[in-house]
Amino acid sequence: MADWEIWVTIGVLCVATAATRSSFWLIGHRVTIPPRVQEMLRYAPACALAAIIGPDLLIDTQGQAQLTLANPKLLAGLAALAFYLWRRSMLLTILFGMGAFTLLRLFGPSA
Repeated sequence: MADWEIWVTIGVLCVATAATRSSFWLIGHRVTIPPRVQEMLRYAPACALAAIIGPDLLIDTQGQAQLTLANPKLLAGLAALAFYLWRRSMLLTILFGMGAFTLLRLFGPSA
């Protein structure tokens, strides 16, 4: 790719990002989203987070599913889920999950 093509691509992506992010701000009062769609959009962040974290917990570097107790990411994720269900604190859950992952990586079954 030539330099100008890269800059054009970056420019087009900037315009597309600005247009999609500002569309509700610019025309939001003229468009009403049905209550059913609003209710469904409440789950979008959780779905996006699951789509990002899920594969990282379950798939190793070779692309194979690791559903064993030797997978420290999976064990730390399950421990963090249990901790969240117990405490309901996102910040503490992140800290607990990272601590559990570090300990499992250092001293776990596959260490």
